[in-house]
Parts: sequence; C-alpha cells; structure tokens
Amino acid sequence: MKIIVLGADGYLGLPTCIDLARDHTVVAVDNLLKRDLLVSNDIHYLHSDVELNELDPVFIDVANWESISHLVKRIQPDVIINYAEIPSAPYSMADRKQGMKTIMNNIKGNLNIIYALKEFSPKTHLIKLGTLGEYGTPNIDIEEGYLDVTHNGRTDRMLYPKSPFSIYHLSKVHDSDALAFASRVWGLRVTDLNQGFVWGHESDDVRPRFTYDDVFGTALNRFIVQAVAGHPLTVYGKGNQTRGILNLRDTLKCIRLAIENPAGEGEFRVFNQFTESWSINQIANLIYEVGNDSGLDVKIDHIQNPRKEKEDHYYNVKNDSLMNMGLEPHYLRREDIKSMLEYVSEFKGEIVNDQIMPRVKW
Repeated sequence: MKIIVLGADGYLGLPTCIDLARDHTVVAVDNLLKRDLLVSNDIHYLHSDVELNELDPVFIDVANWESISHLVKRIQPDVIINYAEIPSAPYSMADRKQGMKTIMNNIKGNLNIIYALKEFSPKTHLIKLGTLGEYGTPNIDIEEGYLDVTHNGRTDRMLYPKSPFSIYHLSKVHDSDALAFASRVWGLRVTDLNQGFVWGHESDDVRPRFTYDDVFGTALNRFIVQAVAGHPLTVYGKGNQTRGILNLRDTLKCIRLAIENPAGEGEFRVFNQFTESWSINQIANLIYEVGNDSGLDVKIDHIQNPRKEKEDHYYNVKNDSLMNMGLEPHYLRREDIKSMLEYVSEFKGEIVNDQIMPRVKW
C-alpha cells in the first residue's frame, strides 16, 4: 500500500513510519512545528536514536492547502495517517495566542485533508489520531464513539456527547465532528482513534523523542524522570484522576489493525484506543515502589492541581473493537517501570529540573 504519515517527526510518527515501511511504501511528512515549539518554549527532551531525515521526508505544512492537496493528488494514497496536530492541553491553555495556534493548526489541517481527499482521492482510508480526552469524564459508560439514545419514545444512534477540558481537546472534538460530516455527506472512509496516553521509551529497538516536561510530557514520563532526578513525584491534587493508557508498541499494532481492516465507503467509525485504565495515584505508587526497590530515593508530593478537571469521577470506557480485531496488549508492569528508570538514568545529566513543576494553570 501507499501510506502517507502526517506528523512523521513525532513520538508516534517516527516509529509508525519505520514499522510500516517494512512492508508498505511510506511517505513521511512533517513541517517540524513540534521542534519549533520545543525550542521556542525552551523545552528539553531525552535522547532519540532515530532522525526524520533517515526516512527521506517531505517537508510541508498540512495547514497549507496548496501543499497538502498537491501531495494527495500526486501520491493517491491508499491510507493517510494523521498525527500532525499540536498535542498538548497545557500548551493550548497557556494563553490566547497558544490556544488560537492550537485551534487554527489542528482544525485547518484536518479540514484541508478532508477537502483534499474529497477532490483528489475519495477512496483513501483516513486514519485520524483522536483522544479519549474528547469525552471528558461523564457519569455513564463511555461507548466507542456512538450512543444509542431513547427520547420521548423514539430511538436513534448518535455521536457520543463530548465534554473537553482544554482548548486542545476542543480542537479534537471539532476534528471528529468534521470527519463524521465528511463521511456522512461525501462518503469518505474514516477511522477515528480516540487514544489514551502512550507510555514506553522504545519499540523494536527504536527510541523516539522522550519528553518529560510539564507541557508535552505525560504524567508517567514526568514521574519517571522525577524519580531519577531525585525530585518528588508531582501528583496533581488528590491523584484519583483515572485515564486510559497503552504501550507504544500497542499504538503501532492498532494502526496496523486499522489499516488491515479498513473503514467502508461513507463509514465514520470510532475506536477507543487504550488497553487499561490507571489512576494517577496508581501510576505514582508503582514508580515509587519500583524506584525505591532499585535504590532510588523516591518520594510522592501531592501538589495543588493546576488543571480544571474532576479528580473524583466514574470512568468505564469501552474498547472492544481493537481487542476483537486481535490486539494483544502489553500491560504496564513492574519490569516496564524498571526498564524506563534504567533508560532515563542513562541521561540523568541532561534532565532540566526547571521543567518538572507545572507552569500552566487553568
């Protein structure tokens, strides 16, 4: 197959390109915006042993219509995988400028892809990376994209209600609504992957960029680096917030499953892409136990939550689709934490402590 990977320079994009290039023709696309954001915000990250230039990349901005439409028209891809969005709630909530940048970049790029497929390659299967954060934390089970509703004696199947808690997640909600529209009205083939946060520092010996800061780093990455640096693990608020997570290797498997089992013409399908749910306290406690057993002096510090979010909530998310397709999860275990601690310890001298505490509050 001919596959375009948008956002090929990222934590997920690089391993995806390398994995799929084994048996497909892959066109790696990026505009290096993420690198610019890291530099402009003075954000550091740990070692990456894969560079984008090894993939013979195409440097274009998906938010530029002429660039993306020309690429789609020229390649006529079987599949497009879209990772090309600013992926940070704290970044989007820092101020008006960064919120607007997130909205404009993410929404404009998504719409450009939709129009490019409509006009030049309508049979292409678009796989879009969404987020479980679109749903928020409702007091009912979270279904996979749709909800069967009975009201005044009538029943219909509707898109699941969304309740985002950041501008970033709001942009993702708009993406999903636009993709559903494009499938319904223009017949496009779309898979929306509502993903939990990804953990892991390598996949098949590929080590992508490892961010650990308060803006782009996940809670698990931050805790791992804090444990190695001798800084208390910074649990936000009570720590009862529960989220869906999955290993980096499982992300790659999910992408392959979506490719091998494509959406039909005019189908907008949603897969909740995660393998297990953990509370922030559970993650912190596991790192505390493994770190201290490994000779580190790990402590936990509950700090005031800088985010507007529910700290005590119901959380039961369905993820049947990918499991039924054959996903065999890599669950988070003690040995994984130990491996990540050993990896980060290799680069202990590169850790910038100023990036450990949260700087963005909303």
